Amino acid sequence: MTRLSTAITLSGGAEIPRYGFGTFKIDDDGAQAAVETALATGYRLVDTAVGYQNEVGVGRAIAASGLKREEVFLTSKVWEHGYDDVRRNLRESLERLGTDYLDLYLLHWPRPGVDLYVESWRALVDARAEGLIRSAGVSNFTVDHLARVEAETGAAPEVNQVELHPYFSQPELRAYHDEHAIATESWGPLALRGGGLFEDPAVQAVAEAHGRTPAQVVLRWNLQRGNVVIPKSVTPERIRENWEVLDFELPQSDLEKIDALDTGVRQGGDPLEVGN
Repeated sequence: MTRLSTAITLSGGAEIPRYGFGTFKIDDDGAQAAVETALATGYRLVDTAVGYQNEVGVGRAIAASGLKREEVFLTSKVWEHGYDDVRRNLRESLERLGTDYLDLYLLHWPRPGVDLYVESWRALVDARAEGLIRSAGVSNFTVDHLARVEAETGAAPEVNQVELHPYFSQPELRAYHDEHAIATESWGPLALRGGGLFEDPAVQAVAEAHGRTPAQVVLRWNLQRGNVVIPKSVTPERIRENWEVLDFELPQSDLEKIDALDTGVRQGGDPLEVGN
C-alpha cells in the first residue's frame, strides 16, 4: 500500500486488516464461490452474519482456501438480543463456520425498542474473556448507543460497523470513535443501490485523473479516511478490481472533493427503527 497501514490494532490488542470482503445478500453457494475468489485474490478479512444465512458457505470457502485459520480474520454478527440468546447464537455460528473462535463478533443492530443491547453487549464481553471471540464490537450503533454501553458496562466496543460512503460519511460518529478508541468499519462503502455515485462528476473527474475506476477511487477515499472497508461483489472480475486500490494515493485535494459529496442522508436502515 502507499502510505497506508495494512492493519489497525484494535483496543483489545487484535489486528484487523484494513481491507476486507463483505458477503451481504449472498447465499451459501454464492458466498463459498465469492469468498474463495476473494481469498485467492489476497483478501484476509471476511465479514458475514447470522442474518445473511451464508455462514456455512463462508466456512467452506475458508476451509477450501488452503490458508491456516489464523491467516483469515473472520467476523460474524448476531441479530437476536438477550444474554442467553447471544451466547446460543455464537455457539451456532461457530458450528456453521467450522471454527472454534471468531476474530470479531458484532451486535448487528442496537434495536433500541427491544432495549436489550446493553445486556447483549455483556454477553460479547464475556465471550471475549473466555476466548470464544478475539474482539467484540457492534454494528449500526449511534453515539448515544455507544456511550450507554460503555457507561453501563465499563467496556467500549472495539469496532462499530456502520453505513459509510461519500454520500453519508458520518463525520461526527467517526470523531466519537476516534475519541474512544473505536475502529470505524464501513459497510456499503460504494453506496447502496448505486445511488448515482459512480456517475457523480466529482468522482468521475478524480477517477480519470488517476486512471482508475470510480469504484476504486471511492474505496481508496474510504481507506484514506481511516476506515476498515469491506466491499462486496459476487463477480470475480469485480472482486479483483476492488482489490486493486492499494497501490495509489489520493491527494488531500481529491479527498476533500469527495468529502464535499456528503448529504447526511442514510440510504440503509435507521438504527433507531430496525429490528424493533
